[in-house]
Amino acid sequence: MLPNMKTRFLLSFLVVGVASLRAADAPDPIAPVLQSLVDKQLVAGVTALVVDKDHTLAFDAAGYESLKTKDPMRKDSLFWIASMTKTFTASALMMLVDEGKVSVADPVEKYLPEFKGQMIAGDDKTSAHPPRRSITITDILTHTSGLVLASEKTLKKEHNLAADVTHIAEAPLRQEPGTKFEYNNCGIDTAGRIIEVVSGTPYADFVQHRLLDPLGMKDTTFWPTEEQASRLAHTAKRAEDNSLEEIAHDQGVTPALIEKLGHGVKVPTPMIADMGIGVVTDYASHYAMPAGGLYSTASDLGAYCQMLLNRGEYHGRRLLSEAAVKEMSAIHTGNVPVSPQEAWGLGWTVKIGNEEGQSVGSFGHRGARRTAMWIDPKNGLAMVILVERFDMGGEEQKEMYGSFMKSAIQAYAKAAH
Repeated sequence: MLPNMKTRFLLSFLVVGVASLRAADAPDPIAPVLQSLVDKQLVAGVTALVVDKDHTLAFDAAGYESLKTKDPMRKDSLFWIASMTKTFTASALMMLVDEGKVSVADPVEKYLPEFKGQMIAGDDKTSAHPPRRSITITDILTHTSGLVLASEKTLKKEHNLAADVTHIAEAPLRQEPGTKFEYNNCGIDTAGRIIEVVSGTPYADFVQHRLLDPLGMKDTTFWPTEEQASRLAHTAKRAEDNSLEEIAHDQGVTPALIEKLGHGVKVPTPMIADMGIGVVTDYASHYAMPAGGLYSTASDLGAYCQMLLNRGEYHGRRLLSEAAVKEMSAIHTGNVPVSPQEAWGLGWTVKIGNEEGQSVGSFGHRGARRTAMWIDPKNGLAMVILVERFDMGGEEQKEMYGSFMKSAIQAYAKAAH
Protein backbone atom coordinates (compact mmCIF):
# COMPACT_ATOMS: atom_id res chain seq x y z
CA MET A 1 0.00 0.00 0.00
CA LEU A 2 1.45 3.38 -1.01
CA PRO A 3 1.94 5.90 1.80
CA ASN A 4 -0.38 8.89 1.75
CA MET A 5 0.84 12.45 1.08
CA LYS A 6 1.38 13.26 4.77
CA THR A 7 3.38 10.08 5.36
CA ARG A 8 5.56 10.73 2.31
CA PHE A 9 6.27 14.27 3.55
CA LEU A 10 7.31 12.98 6.98
CA LEU A 11 9.56 10.32 5.46
CA SER A 12 11.18 12.93 3.22
CA PHE A 13 11.70 15.27 6.19
CA LEU A 14 13.33 12.48 8.21
CA VAL A 15 15.69 11.54 5.35
CA VAL A 16 16.82 15.15 4.87
CA GLY A 17 17.22 15.59 8.61
CA VAL A 18 19.38 12.48 8.98
CA ALA A 19 21.52 13.53 6.01
CA SER A 20 22.01 16.98 7.53
CA LEU A 21 23.01 15.48 10.86
CA ARG A 22 25.51 13.21 9.14
CA ALA A 23 27.00 16.17 7.25
CA ALA A 24 27.26 18.19 10.46
CA ASP A 25 28.88 15.28 12.29
CA ALA A 26 31.22 14.38 9.43
CA PRO A 27 34.84 14.48 10.58
CA ASP A 28 36.87 17.44 9.39
CA PRO A 29 39.92 15.99 7.62
CA ILE A 30 42.23 18.80 8.72
CA ALA A 31 41.39 18.55 12.45
CA PRO A 32 43.49 15.42 13.11
CA VAL A 33 46.35 16.91 11.09
CA LEU A 34 46.39 20.01 13.29
CA GLN A 35 46.21 17.91 16.45
CA SER A 36 49.12 15.81 15.24
CA LEU A 37 51.24 18.95 14.91
CA VAL A 38 50.54 19.69 18.57
CA ASP A 39 51.05 16.08 19.67
CA LYS A 40 54.43 15.96 17.92
CA GLN A 41 55.32 19.26 19.59
CA LEU A 42 55.99 20.98 16.32
CA VAL A 43 53.76 23.78 17.57
CA ALA A 44 52.19 24.80 20.87
CA GLY A 45 48.95 25.65 19.12
CA VAL A 46 47.58 26.16 15.64
CA THR A 47 44.61 27.66 13.83
CA ALA A 48 43.97 26.79 10.19
CA LEU A 49 41.42 27.62 7.53
CA VAL A 50 40.55 26.36 4.04
CA VAL A 51 38.35 28.39 1.71
CA ASP A 52 37.20 28.35 -1.87
CA LYS A 53 36.00 31.43 -3.73
CA ASP A 54 32.74 31.67 -1.82
CA HIS A 55 32.79 29.38 1.21
CA THR A 56 34.76 28.36 4.26
CA LEU A 57 35.40 24.63 3.79
CA ALA A 58 37.31 23.92 7.01
CA PHE A 59 38.18 25.95 10.09
CA ASP A 60 39.84 24.40 13.15
CA ALA A 61 42.12 25.11 16.09
CA ALA A 62 44.22 22.81 18.26
CA GLY A 63 46.63 23.10 21.16
CA TYR A 64 47.29 26.15 23.30
CA GLU A 65 47.12 29.86 22.75
CA SER A 66 49.57 30.14 25.64
CA LEU A 67 51.71 27.37 27.10
CA LYS A 68 52.13 29.42 30.25
CA THR A 69 48.42 29.78 31.06
CA LYS A 70 47.23 26.67 29.17
CA ASP A 71 44.53 28.74 27.49
CA PRO A 72 43.32 26.73 24.50
CA MET A 73 43.90 27.98 20.98
CA ARG A 74 40.77 29.58 19.54
CA LYS A 75 39.56 30.16 16.03
CA ASP A 76 39.71 33.90 16.69
CA SER A 77 43.16 33.88 18.29
CA LEU A 78 45.30 36.78 17.12
CA PHE A 79 48.71 36.20 15.49
CA TRP A 80 51.62 38.39 14.50
CA ILE A 81 51.75 37.60 10.78
CA ALA A 82 55.06 39.42 10.29
CA SER A 83 56.25 39.27 6.66
CA MET A 84 52.83 38.28 5.39
CA THR A 85 52.26 42.03 5.74
CA LYS A 86 54.38 42.43 2.60
CA THR A 87 51.52 41.09 0.50
CA PHE A 88 49.18 43.79 1.79
CA THR A 89 51.76 46.42 0.87
CA ALA A 90 52.04 44.94 -2.62
CA SER A 91 48.26 44.76 -3.02
CA ALA A 92 47.90 48.37 -1.88
CA LEU A 93 50.55 49.52 -4.34
CA MET A 94 48.86 47.62 -7.17
CA MET A 95 45.69 49.60 -6.46
CA LEU A 96 47.65 52.70 -7.44
CA VAL A 97 48.84 50.86 -10.55
CA ASP A 98 45.18 50.15 -11.38
CA GLU A 99 44.48 53.86 -11.07
CA GLY A 100 47.28 54.71 -13.49
CA LYS A 101 49.25 56.58 -10.85
CA VAL A 102 52.19 54.15 -10.70
CA SER A 103 53.91 51.69 -13.01
CA VAL A 104 55.94 48.83 -11.55
CA ALA A 105 58.55 49.48 -14.26
CA ASP A 106 59.13 52.99 -12.94
CA PRO A 107 62.34 53.85 -11.10
CA VAL A 108 61.83 54.40 -7.40
CA GLU A 109 63.47 57.83 -7.69
CA LYS A 110 60.52 59.03 -9.80
CA TYR A 111 58.46 59.09 -6.60
CA LEU A 112 61.19 59.34 -3.99
CA PRO A 113 63.88 61.78 -5.18
CA GLU A 114 66.14 60.83 -2.26
CA PHE A 115 67.04 57.68 -4.23
CA LYS A 116 68.67 59.66 -7.04
CA GLY A 117 72.41 59.24 -7.32
CA GLN A 118 72.67 56.01 -5.35
CA MET A 119 76.02 54.26 -5.51
CA ILE A 120 77.12 50.63 -5.20
CA ALA A 121 79.58 49.99 -2.40
CA GLY A 122 82.88 48.60 -3.64
CA ASP A 123 84.34 45.35 -2.36
CA ASP A 124 86.64 47.30 -0.11
CA LYS A 125 83.74 49.51 1.05
CA THR A 126 85.47 52.59 -0.37
CA SER A 127 85.54 52.28 -4.17
CA ALA A 128 81.87 53.06 -4.73
CA HIS A 129 80.51 53.33 -8.26
CA PRO A 130 77.15 54.12 -9.88
CA PRO A 131 74.82 51.25 -10.83
CA ARG A 132 74.10 50.44 -14.47
CA ARG A 133 70.48 51.49 -13.84
CA SER A 134 68.29 52.85 -11.05
CA ILE A 135 66.26 50.48 -8.87
CA THR A 136 62.65 50.00 -9.97
CA ILE A 137 59.43 49.25 -8.15
CA THR A 138 59.63 45.70 -9.52
CA ASP A 139 63.06 45.39 -7.91
CA ILE A 140 61.83 46.40 -4.46
CA LEU A 141 58.81 44.08 -4.65
CA THR A 142 60.90 41.08 -5.77
CA HIS A 143 63.80 41.53 -3.31
CA THR A 144 66.27 42.15 -6.12
CA SER A 145 66.90 45.87 -5.51
CA GLY A 146 70.31 45.56 -3.88
CA LEU A 147 69.22 47.97 -1.13
CA VAL A 148 70.81 47.91 2.30
CA LEU A 149 69.49 45.15 4.57
CA ALA A 150 67.43 45.96 7.65
CA SER A 151 69.95 43.99 9.72
CA GLU A 152 72.74 46.45 8.86
CA LYS A 153 73.85 47.85 12.22
CA THR A 154 74.75 51.26 10.81
CA LEU A 155 71.25 51.78 9.37
CA LYS A 156 69.48 54.42 11.45
CA LYS A 157 65.86 53.65 12.39
CA GLU A 158 63.46 56.26 13.69
CA HIS A 159 60.08 54.49 13.67
CA ASN A 160 58.92 57.00 11.09
CA LEU A 161 58.43 55.69 7.56
CA ALA A 162 59.52 58.85 5.74
CA ALA A 163 62.66 59.21 7.85
CA ASP A 164 63.51 55.51 7.76
CA VAL A 165 63.23 55.32 3.98
CA THR A 166 65.44 58.38 3.64
CA HIS A 167 68.12 56.55 5.63
CA ILE A 168 67.66 53.51 3.36
CA ALA A 169 68.23 55.73 0.32
CA GLU A 170 71.40 57.20 1.86
CA ALA A 171 73.01 53.78 2.30
CA PRO A 172 75.04 52.36 -0.62
CA LEU A 173 73.60 49.56 -2.71
CA ARG A 174 74.95 46.07 -2.08
CA GLN A 175 74.99 45.01 -5.75
CA GLU A 176 73.62 45.82 -9.17
CA PRO A 177 69.80 46.12 -9.17
CA GLY A 178 67.97 43.12 -10.60
CA THR A 179 70.92 40.73 -10.45
CA LYS A 180 70.54 38.93 -7.12
CA PHE A 181 67.68 37.79 -4.88
CA GLU A 182 68.24 38.97 -1.32
CA TYR A 183 65.24 39.01 1.01
CA ASN A 184 64.94 42.64 1.96
CA ASN A 185 62.57 44.40 4.34
CA CYS A 186 63.96 47.78 3.30
CA GLY A 187 62.61 47.34 -0.21
CA ILE A 188 59.07 46.68 0.99
CA ASP A 189 59.23 49.58 3.44
CA THR A 190 60.23 51.74 0.48
CA ALA A 191 57.13 50.50 -1.37
CA GLY A 192 55.04 51.57 1.61
CA ARG A 193 56.53 55.05 1.43
CA ILE A 194 55.70 55.27 -2.29
CA ILE A 195 52.07 54.53 -1.38
CA GLU A 196 52.12 57.47 1.01
CA VAL A 197 53.67 59.89 -1.45
CA VAL A 198 51.50 58.96 -4.43
CA SER A 199 48.20 58.69 -2.53
CA GLY A 200 48.77 61.54 -0.10
CA THR A 201 47.56 59.20 2.64
CA PRO A 202 49.56 57.63 5.49
CA TYR A 203 50.47 54.04 4.63
CA ALA A 204 48.47 52.47 7.48
CA ASP A 205 45.38 54.52 6.67
CA PHE A 206 45.55 53.55 3.00
CA VAL A 207 45.76 49.85 3.87
CA GLN A 208 42.93 50.22 6.38
CA HIS A 209 40.51 52.08 4.12
CA ARG A 210 41.30 50.38 0.83
CA LEU A 211 41.87 46.77 1.94
CA LEU A 212 41.00 45.92 5.53
CA ASP A 213 37.67 47.75 5.79
CA PRO A 214 36.21 46.55 2.45
CA LEU A 215 37.18 42.97 3.31
CA GLY A 216 35.68 43.18 6.81
CA MET A 217 39.06 42.37 8.39
CA LYS A 218 38.11 43.75 11.79
CA ASP A 219 40.92 42.02 13.70
CA THR A 220 43.76 42.91 11.34
CA THR A 221 45.78 45.79 12.73
CA PHE A 222 49.24 47.19 13.38
CA TRP A 223 48.32 48.03 16.98
CA PRO A 224 46.09 45.45 18.71
CA THR A 225 43.65 46.77 21.30
CA GLU A 226 43.44 45.40 24.84
CA GLU A 227 40.66 43.04 23.77
CA GLN A 228 42.53 41.83 20.70
CA ALA A 229 45.73 41.38 22.71
CA SER A 230 43.84 39.20 25.16
CA ARG A 231 43.48 36.71 22.26
CA LEU A 232 47.15 36.88 21.25
CA ALA A 233 48.79 33.55 20.45
CA HIS A 234 52.09 33.50 22.32
CA THR A 235 55.33 32.35 20.78
CA ALA A 236 57.06 29.08 21.65
CA LYS A 237 60.55 27.76 21.05
CA ARG A 238 62.36 24.46 21.55
CA ALA A 239 63.65 24.01 25.13
CA GLU A 240 66.79 22.15 26.18
CA ASP A 241 64.77 19.01 26.94
CA ASN A 242 63.32 19.16 23.38
CA SER A 243 59.86 20.18 24.59
CA LEU A 244 58.32 23.52 23.67
CA GLU A 245 58.36 26.47 26.04
CA GLU A 246 56.80 29.91 25.83
CA ILE A 247 59.13 32.82 25.22
CA ALA A 248 58.95 35.76 27.60
CA HIS A 249 60.23 38.93 25.97
CA ASP A 250 59.37 41.18 28.90
CA GLN A 251 62.04 40.02 31.33
CA GLY A 252 63.68 43.04 32.90
CA VAL A 253 61.10 45.40 31.41
CA THR A 254 60.04 47.84 34.12
CA PRO A 255 56.99 50.12 34.33
CA ALA A 256 59.41 53.07 34.30
CA LEU A 257 60.93 51.94 30.99
CA ILE A 258 57.49 51.40 29.46
CA GLU A 259 56.44 54.87 30.57
CA LYS A 260 59.63 56.43 29.19
CA LEU A 261 59.36 54.81 25.76
CA GLY A 262 55.58 54.91 25.55
CA HIS A 263 55.14 58.61 26.34
CA GLY A 264 51.90 57.80 28.09
CA VAL A 265 50.45 55.64 25.29
CA LYS A 266 48.81 52.52 26.70
CA VAL A 267 50.31 49.28 25.39
CA PRO A 268 48.54 45.98 26.19
CA THR A 269 50.65 43.86 28.54
CA PRO A 270 50.43 40.68 26.39
CA MET A 271 51.98 42.60 23.51
CA ILE A 272 55.10 43.44 25.49
CA ALA A 273 55.39 39.87 26.82
CA ASP A 274 55.29 38.38 23.34
CA MET A 275 56.96 41.07 21.24
CA GLY A 276 59.38 42.78 23.62
CA ILE A 277 59.96 46.39 24.60
CA GLY A 278 60.28 47.55 20.99
CA VAL A 279 56.53 47.24 20.50
CA VAL A 280 56.07 50.10 22.97
CA THR A 281 57.81 52.44 20.54
CA ASP A 282 55.58 51.17 17.72
CA TYR A 283 52.49 52.13 19.71
CA ALA A 284 53.93 55.43 20.92
CA SER A 285 54.96 56.59 17.44
CA HIS A 286 51.95 54.94 15.75
CA TYR A 287 54.44 53.22 13.46
CA ALA A 288 53.19 50.72 10.89
CA MET A 289 55.93 48.64 9.29
CA PRO A 290 55.06 47.80 5.65
CA ALA A 291 57.43 44.83 5.67
CA GLY A 292 56.09 43.10 8.75
CA GLY A 293 53.87 44.95 11.21
CA LEU A 294 50.42 43.37 10.93
CA TYR A 295 48.52 41.11 13.34
CA SER A 296 45.56 39.10 12.10
CA THR A 297 43.26 36.11 12.50
CA ALA A 298 42.55 33.12 10.28
CA SER A 299 39.06 34.29 9.30
CA ASP A 300 40.33 37.75 8.35
CA LEU A 301 43.05 36.26 6.19
CA GLY A 302 40.50 33.93 4.65
CA ALA A 303 38.57 36.95 3.36
CA TYR A 304 41.76 38.42 1.86
CA CYS A 305 42.55 35.09 0.18
CA GLN A 306 39.01 34.79 -1.21
CA MET A 307 39.36 38.21 -2.81
CA LEU A 308 42.52 37.01 -4.55
CA LEU A 309 40.95 33.69 -5.57
CA ASN A 310 38.18 35.75 -7.14
CA ARG A 311 40.83 37.70 -9.08
CA GLY A 312 40.40 40.91 -7.13
CA GLU A 313 36.70 40.85 -6.31
CA TYR A 314 35.06 40.27 -2.94
CA HIS A 315 31.29 39.91 -2.44
CA GLY A 316 30.60 41.79 -5.65
CA ARG A 317 33.03 44.63 -4.89
CA ARG A 318 36.19 44.93 -6.97
CA LEU A 319 39.29 45.87 -5.01
CA LEU A 320 41.95 44.94 -7.55
CA SER A 321 41.76 44.42 -11.29
CA GLU A 322 42.21 40.92 -12.69
CA ALA A 323 45.32 42.24 -14.40
CA ALA A 324 46.78 43.38 -11.07
CA VAL A 325 46.26 39.97 -9.44
CA LYS A 326 47.74 38.27 -12.49
CA GLU A 327 50.76 40.58 -12.38
CA MET A 328 51.37 40.04 -8.66
CA SER A 329 51.17 36.27 -8.97
CA ALA A 330 53.36 35.99 -12.07
CA ILE A 331 57.07 35.20 -11.83
CA HIS A 332 59.18 38.37 -12.00
CA THR A 333 62.58 37.09 -10.89
CA GLY A 334 63.31 35.63 -14.33
CA ASN A 335 66.76 34.08 -14.40
CA VAL A 336 67.61 35.28 -10.89
CA PRO A 337 67.63 32.10 -8.76
CA VAL A 338 65.58 32.05 -5.56
CA SER A 339 65.08 28.41 -4.51
CA PRO A 340 64.34 25.05 -6.18
CA GLN A 341 60.69 25.30 -5.15
CA GLU A 342 59.90 29.00 -5.39
CA ALA A 343 60.32 32.17 -7.42
CA TRP A 344 58.99 35.66 -6.71
CA GLY A 345 56.08 37.66 -7.97
CA LEU A 346 55.34 41.22 -6.88
CA GLY A 347 55.29 40.90 -3.10
CA TRP A 348 54.42 37.21 -3.26
CA THR A 349 56.25 33.89 -3.41
CA VAL A 350 55.24 31.83 -6.46
CA LYS A 351 55.52 28.04 -6.47
CA ILE A 352 57.61 26.43 -9.20
CA GLY A 353 57.50 23.02 -7.46
CA ASN A 354 54.75 21.22 -5.56
CA GLU A 355 56.76 19.74 -2.69
CA GLU A 356 54.35 21.06 -0.03
CA GLY A 357 51.25 20.09 -2.01
CA GLN A 358 50.20 23.36 -3.63
CA SER A 359 49.99 23.45 -7.41
CA VAL A 360 52.75 25.01 -9.45
CA GLY A 361 51.72 28.63 -9.90
CA SER A 362 50.23 28.94 -6.41
CA PHE A 363 51.24 32.13 -4.66
CA GLY A 364 51.55 32.96 -0.97
CA HIS A 365 53.75 34.16 1.84
CA ARG A 366 55.07 33.08 5.23
CA GLY A 367 55.80 35.02 8.39
CA ALA A 368 58.81 34.96 10.72
CA ARG A 369 57.01 32.82 13.29
CA ARG A 370 55.86 30.36 10.61
CA THR A 371 52.41 31.69 9.82
CA ALA A 372 51.50 31.12 6.15
CA MET A 373 48.81 31.58 3.52
CA TRP A 374 48.67 30.13 0.02
CA ILE A 375 46.32 30.80 -2.87
CA ASP A 376 46.05 27.82 -5.24
CA PRO A 377 43.98 28.90 -8.26
CA LYS A 378 44.35 25.56 -10.07
CA ASN A 379 42.71 23.75 -7.17
CA GLY A 380 40.32 26.63 -6.44
CA LEU A 381 41.48 26.83 -2.83
CA ALA A 382 43.25 29.09 -0.39
CA MET A 383 44.83 27.78 2.81
CA VAL A 384 45.83 29.64 5.96
CA ILE A 385 47.84 28.14 8.80
CA LEU A 386 48.72 30.24 11.84
CA VAL A 387 51.25 29.25 14.49
CA GLU A 388 53.75 31.16 16.60
CA ARG A 389 56.94 29.13 16.62
CA PHE A 390 60.17 31.10 16.88
CA ASP A 391 62.79 28.55 15.84
CA MET A 392 61.15 26.01 13.54
CA GLY A 393 63.74 24.46 11.24
CA GLY A 394 63.40 23.60 7.59
CA GLU A 395 62.43 19.94 8.00
CA GLU A 396 59.84 20.79 10.64
CA GLN A 397 58.39 23.49 8.41
CA LYS A 398 58.21 21.07 5.51
CA GLU A 399 56.32 18.57 7.67
CA MET A 400 53.92 21.16 9.04
CA TYR A 401 53.09 22.95 5.80
CA GLY A 402 53.08 19.77 3.75
CA SER A 403 50.79 17.75 6.02
CA PHE A 404 48.26 20.58 6.25
CA MET A 405 48.31 21.66 2.61
CA LYS A 406 48.20 18.14 1.20
CA SER A 407 45.32 17.09 3.46
CA ALA A 408 43.37 20.23 2.52
CA ILE A 409 43.90 19.73 -1.20
CA GLN A 410 43.05 16.02 -1.03
CA ALA A 411 39.84 16.72 0.86
CA TYR A 412 38.56 19.86 -0.86
CA ALA A 413 40.13 20.40 -4.27
CA LYS A 414 37.46 18.43 -6.12
CA ALA A 415 34.66 20.13 -4.22
CA ALA A 416 36.13 23.52 -5.10
CA HIS A 417 35.59 23.13 -8.85
